[in-house]
Amino acid sequence: MSLLESINLPAQLRQQPQSALVAVCDELRAFVLDSVSKTGGHLSSNLGVVELTVALHYCLDTPHDRLVWDVGHQCYPHKVLTGRRDRMNTLRQWKGLAGFPKRDESEYDTFGVAHSSTSISAALGMAVAAKAKGEHRRVVAVIGDGAMSAGMAFEALNNAGAMDANLLVILNDNEMSISEPVGALNKYLSRLLASHTYDRVRSVGKSVLSAIPPVSRFARRWEEHMKGMVLPGTMWEEFGFNYIGPIDGHDVNLMVDTLNKVKDRQGPQFLHVLTRKGAGYDRAEVDPILYHGVPKFDHVAGIPAAPATTPKKTYSDTFGDWLCDAAAADDSIVAVTPAMGEGSGMVRYSKTYPERYFDVGIAEQHSVTFAAGLACEGMKPVVAIYSTFLQRAYDQLVHDVVLQNLPVVFAIDRAGLVGADGPTHAGSFDVAFLRCLPNIVLMSASSAAECRAMLSMAVALKRPVAVRYPRGAAHGAPDAVITPLELGKGEVRRVSDRSGEKIAILAWGSMLHPALVVGENLNATVVNMRFIKPLDEALLRELATTHDVLVTVEEASVQGSAGSAVAEFVANNALNVRVVQLGLPDTFIDQGDPALMLTSVGLDAVGIEASILRA
Repeated sequence: MSLLESINLPAQLRQQPQSALVAVCDELRAFVLDSVSKTGGHLSSNLGVVELTVALHYCLDTPHDRLVWDVGHQCYPHKVLTGRRDRMNTLRQWKGLAGFPKRDESEYDTFGVAHSSTSISAALGMAVAAKAKGEHRRVVAVIGDGAMSAGMAFEALNNAGAMDANLLVILNDNEMSISEPVGALNKYLSRLLASHTYDRVRSVGKSVLSAIPPVSRFARRWEEHMKGMVLPGTMWEEFGFNYIGPIDGHDVNLMVDTLNKVKDRQGPQFLHVLTRKGAGYDRAEVDPILYHGVPKFDHVAGIPAAPATTPKKTYSDTFGDWLCDAAAADDSIVAVTPAMGEGSGMVRYSKTYPERYFDVGIAEQHSVTFAAGLACEGMKPVVAIYSTFLQRAYDQLVHDVVLQNLPVVFAIDRAGLVGADGPTHAGSFDVAFLRCLPNIVLMSASSAAECRAMLSMAVALKRPVAVRYPRGAAHGAPDAVITPLELGKGEVRRVSDRSGEKIAILAWGSMLHPALVVGENLNATVVNMRFIKPLDEALLRELATTHDVLVTVEEASVQGSAGSAVAEFVANNALNVRVVQLGLPDTFIDQGDPALMLTSVGLDAVGIEASILRA
């Protein structure tokens, strides 16, 4: 039996002599690599935290001590060590393990995460609660350097320093090379000076610190003390933290020795750990972005440089191609993304138009208001953002864009269910929270060509516009001929010729395709809604007078979305027609194959037809 096979829980890890931890780490890294290659998932980030994870569970009394991971991309070693090794083959699958920490999955998952920069706030709440209840427990937040670009992290740091809570924040900094042993001051300086992390920290921290009265004088002297700012401890100590580091996060014995010295210190502690994404797997170390989120692959051969066959273009690809074409024709078009350039299909655009490409980091709120400022000065900003991340900038969307009726286009990717990433990343709610806003135009694409047409219309409208499209392969060719778009007008795709009770299916975006199948089976009228704000009121009146039942179908929350818009219109105009609303139910849907997830909630052709027949 290997060492790892004898460790099912952290208590068993803590029974091992410290001399065995290097071997445990080696086995754990090999297990994670082999496991993820068979299931797909996040790889580079998990390989980079093996030693950190082992050291934390070795030194802390988990789960009594609270361990909070930020984002959760790096939680696989944690799951392996906390009783879930035998279920890792179900990772990110239907009824299997979630790809992120999840409170109802394990008592060791103290806080559910998947969105960035929440760990310090949550851990601070836990530390304060422990103090209020008189409980002695250690609380640790592990946050990556990328997550430090979000204002929420700085808000929590500021609050934690003022509260003098017993909290340990670990900065997992994986942007600096640590190929040589960490030790001498000059080596620290050379690495720190070259670090993107400190570029971001200085930029964000300067503006944040200037608003904090206890350190406003420090902020005013910022430029005079550049050397002090480059030395990492200065900044965190100004927040009220005791700074330790940076230390080599791949030296498990150093990690254990350091954590044992730090874990029982009173007050806020800040431990700076240097790691490498993909550590221990050469291919991932060389290209951590390629190996960040991986499909199933042969880890001996690596991910193929190019697929054997050309994959079908996704909606993200369609958006990226449109963006390049639009920018070539109009030099006022600029693109903004909160750290989602690759996922949103913007790589080619970023290289072709670098002066008009703005990746603002993990800072969704800033991205929206930044775009509003661009729009104020005559630019045409296109904000490429996942539906789930737009939730984080709702106040800015309302007050900084829509209230001022500014021409910002929101290209909303991952609208609807997203598969293996699960409920934390599902784009279920954007329709409901956008539809209630004055001034905004809201449309959803059912094909690649329609997506391009909608985006082109959006930049020409000179008002806030949201174009939503799903994850995955786009339907049809992007250059296919479609009916020219007219603002607020839907498209009748099939007309029923049945006698007796007539059914009209009003499909929104991605649901057009199963709706067309059902339309043939039931001899029903099928409408591609295209817009729900504004609604095609004339078409709705006509359908209401010629049909007995209107069935709305959408890949969005059934409450408040397209179906609600139709039902409200029918009720407000006293139209004599029944409305049946089909969409995502009032529950969070666990991860799995996207087709299986849609089937589970009745949004495939079979389920839609069955729901109509039951109604």
